[in-house]
Amino acid sequence: MTEHRIYSMSFASVYPHYVAKAEKKGRTKAEVDEIIRWLTGYTQKRLDTQLRKKTSLKDFFDQAPQLNPSRNLITGVICGVRVEDIEDPLMKEIRYLDKLIDELARGKAMEKILRK
Repeated sequence: MTEHRIYSMSFASVYPHYVAKAEKKGRTKAEVDEIIRWLTGYTQKRLDTQLRKKTSLKDFFDQAPQLNPSRNLITGVICGVRVEDIEDPLMKEIRYLDKLIDELARGKAMEKILRK
């Protein structure tokens, strides 16, 4: 899938996959939402609005109220690529979120996922 097609996908189409991955491993939708809010600065109400509006991934991250400055502490491999080596800014944000959800599904403590 090309980057353009990924960017135009709605966040709402990807979100259920994040929740399913977490729940399959005994984690919760609330934890997924907490991670998304931590990363993007959205309130729960604004996150729910973005989901309802079916905002594109590009717009979801472009409109994020406050991308967390600690997100640069997210390192490691996701989908065979080192997150810290991704050059495209939007793809990097998407992969940060993928990595955090992956850590949640692997049983990592929320304090560590949220880089506290």
